[in-house]
Amino acid sequence: MPNFSEQNLTKLYYTIGEVASMFEVNTSLIRFWEKEFSSINPKKTNSGKRLYTPKDITIIADIYTKVKVNGFTLDGAKKSLAKKPLIKEQKLDSSEIIDRLIAIKSQLLRLKSN
Repeated sequence: MPNFSEQNLTKLYYTIGEVASMFEVNTSLIRFWEKEFSSINPKKTNSGKRLYTPKDITIIADIYTKVKVNGFTLDGAKKSLAKKPLIKEQKLDSSEIIDRLIAIKSQLLRLKSN
């Protein structure tokens, strides 16, 4: 089982070795996933070292879960990740939703009258 926890991501950047250790996989698998999944975009130093952000690591965790735990094929994981929004939506309470809907309604009514 991987040693990954989103709460433990305290650094700005992680090396490929650190990321591979988190998921108990070889660095070659991380590089392979980087080529297969365009959503993984590590920064590279002048010497070519990969530096992964916590966002990259979260995406790798999703890929790991889908492929290694749930048994998805790479194509299946790609399709599943394409459906999932990368940015988690902010949770709104009912009064905020109502306020937004009222604003949208008024905009639509103005457009209709023009």
